[in-house]
Amino acid sequence: MGCVTSKNVDSKASRVVRWRSTGIVALRDSKLKAFPDEVLDLEGVVRTVDLTHNKIVAVPVEISKLFNLQRLILADNLVERLPMNLGKLQSLKVMTLDGNRISGLPDECKFAALMGQLVRLEQLSISRNVLTYLPETLGSLRNLKLLNVSSNQLKCLPESIGSCFSLEELQANDNSIDDLPPSICNLMNLKSLLLNNNRVKQMPLTILKDCKALQSISLHNNPISMEQFQQMEGFQEFEARRRKKFDKQIDSNVMMHSNGLDEGVDELLQGPKVLYGKDCCFWC
Repeated sequence: MGCVTSKNVDSKASRVVRWRSTGIVALRDSKLKAFPDEVLDLEGVVRTVDLTHNKIVAVPVEISKLFNLQRLILADNLVERLPMNLGKLQSLKVMTLDGNRISGLPDECKFAALMGQLVRLEQLSISRNVLTYLPETLGSLRNLKLLNVSSNQLKCLPESIGSCFSLEELQANDNSIDDLPPSICNLMNLKSLLLNNNRVKQMPLTILKDCKALQSISLHNNPISMEQFQQMEGFQEFEARRRKKFDKQIDSNVMMHSNGLDEGVDELLQGPKVLYGKDCCFWC
């Protein structure tokens, strides 16, 4: 027994040495039920923490010790709440919380303040949770490029999302969203908008005109008709951008496969597709 215990201690010590050297903590599929204390003790050394696919229920308030943390990946755990002081991680660029049980925090104001402090955040993925709202201070995330809130219980997006001026990709599939806030037309860098399986009846009237970088819109299984979409102001310009992107995809695949076209390229060569269904449309 003593030998086994000694081996475990040595293994733990060597692991900490490695983390200290690289700044990367990778403990995927480790059957963890709690955030490791030895990680918290490293404080400013840690830049990446990946604890995907464990059974962690809570993120400790002591996580604020990791003040140089840039990537926090806690996908597929059992987390229900986020600590109030998570906003102190002001070096954070990537936060992945997919596949947990997060619904927000009891005190909405504090939750809002928490989100608004993450001013360097570039990617926020919190899909497959039970979110019922997003805080208005989401608009404080001026460097946010990717927002994934798919597979939650959202009925709307906050008006402040229009202040996320760097946003390039918005994924909000599989919610109960009725319409989009007019402010979304302020997102000049938005390239991809995914809204499959919602309740969107009408898009903001000038979104195709104002979002001049927009190349892909996916609206499968929404009560909006293709005719409505095609009649929107700026549709022709959007279609030109979409086809330009499509042509680049073909050129890229042709260059990568000099011995001939593979099946993926064959599909591309059939041209961009518009899929119709009852009360739905898909345009990408």
